[in-house]
Amino acid sequence: MPKKGKAKNTVNKAKHTRLMKQKENKLRLEKQRTKERLKAIIKKVNEQKENDNTTDS
Repeated sequence: MPKKGKAKNTVNKAKHTRLMKQKENKLRLEKQRTKERLKAIIKKVNEQKENDNTTDS
């Protein structure tokens, strides 16, 4: 026979799901920021190399 009343653990499961989604989003954002930071650094270095090459010639 099924239990009567409120289902067990639904509040904890909802909390856990919410927290796990927050964690995933945080990791995704950190990864994206790191990528953007690296791209900016690489772009800056390439521009410096171009400037150095044009002044040397």
